[in-house]
Amino acid sequence: MTQRHRIAIAVNGTTHDVEVESRRTLVDVLRHDLGYTGTHVGCEQGVCGACTVLLDGEPVRACLVFGVQADGAQVQTVEGLGDQEHLSPLQETFSSAHALQCGFCTPGFLMLVTAFLRDHPSPSDAEIREAVASNLCRCTGYQNILRAVRTAADATASGDGSAGEPS
Repeated sequence: MTQRHRIAIAVNGTTHDVEVESRRTLVDVLRHDLGYTGTHVGCEQGVCGACTVLLDGEPVRACLVFGVQADGAQVQTVEGLGDQEHLSPLQETFSSAHALQCGFCTPGFLMLVTAFLRDHPSPSDAEIREAVASNLCRCTGYQNILRAVRTAADATASGDGSAGEPS
């Protein structure tokens, strides 16, 4: 018999009370139990970064975290950055810089970069490259992603917007 646990998890500011199996990953809880399908499942081994979310403010691979580990935690997914009518400044920057093609990896990059720019508001190009190297993209060749992060960092530093912060 599979053991189940009742957890309370706040996703994008909304608290959910959900019963989950011990073995169920956070990405499965988010997508299948709670309907936050913006978090994508890629390699399921923590390598690609497509499932990156913020767990209590820190970027994590949701495929490597059990749902029960998020009991009482704050989770932010890409759905928490903006909405269809009002993208966050970071999402706008990714769009205007053409930093996506198929879009599968984009939610993971957005969440990673949100935390990165919060912690490194004036990064060097080398720091940006190192940060985004932890996520994989098979379409863009990374140059437009790097350009988008640089633009977002410059906008944040100049006070033109909070490109690294959720709106």
